[in-house]
Amino acid sequence: MFRAANLMIFILCTITCTSSYSDVLLKPKIQLASHFDANLEVSDYLVSEKLDGVRGYWTGKQMLTRSGRLVSVPTSFTQGFPDYPIDGELWLGRGQFEQISALVRRQQTLAQEWQTVRFMIFDLPEHPGTFEQRYQAMQQLAQSVDSFHLQVIPQLQFADNSALFTELDNVVAAGGEGLMLHYRQAVYTVGRSQFILKLKPKYDAEAVVIGHTAGKGKYTGMLGALTVKTPQGVVFNIGSGFTDKQRQHPPAIGAIITYQYLGFTQKGTPRFATFLRQRPAQ
Repeated sequence: MFRAANLMIFILCTITCTSSYSDVLLKPKIQLASHFDANLEVSDYLVSEKLDGVRGYWTGKQMLTRSGRLVSVPTSFTQGFPDYPIDGELWLGRGQFEQISALVRRQQTLAQEWQTVRFMIFDLPEHPGTFEQRYQAMQQLAQSVDSFHLQVIPQLQFADNSALFTELDNVVAAGGEGLMLHYRQAVYTVGRSQFILKLKPKYDAEAVVIGHTAGKGKYTGMLGALTVKTPQGVVFNIGSGFTDKQRQHPPAIGAIITYQYLGFTQKGTPRFATFLRQRPAQ
């Protein structure tokens, strides 16, 4: 009787766990960018726009987020995709991060909801060549598939910092986030890499909410500032960037938020930090 009861508990637990975590697979091994270094030789890099979408990882069979969650893409979207990994961005266009983020998080979607979504290729993780060689392979792949849904992020060349920052100004003025720089001769390396850099007028990072400060004046009865803690253990307050609705219903203790900042103070805290958004639950 005891064994039978234990067996039943095991079966129920298995069913529950499977239904709760069936959409979570292994976290893909991806390359991560570092911040721009003004001392680099710009001509050694290929430069592309930093898209404001959701990073996607095509395993050769399935589409995953960077955290390993399965994305419910229709077969019509991935028709013709290769049987090897692609690293890229699920993108609807500039200024539509919230829309693509909501679509990616949904467990069930309709094919028509993906009609205007593009998977913008920016790397081939298993290709052994340099980034310059991988870029050529990406272009050949996109041409062979010939699908609106699979496109390559264009890579440009600039002679110096002046030309690079002119391009940054143009991209930001058009509603883009910034630029990505790939060292031409670098191979794909899992983890944080010094050979792929992001250049933005403002940097963004994540922190966990550990406290709330009450507002004063026109914000009486609402949030004044969030107290947050970075993964490095730095604690500071963020008091700007919120809408009135967000001040009335601020991110809860334990929530992970994204903030923007302009460098660091001498004490090592983010300078001019402003709230950007709360990270959706994974």
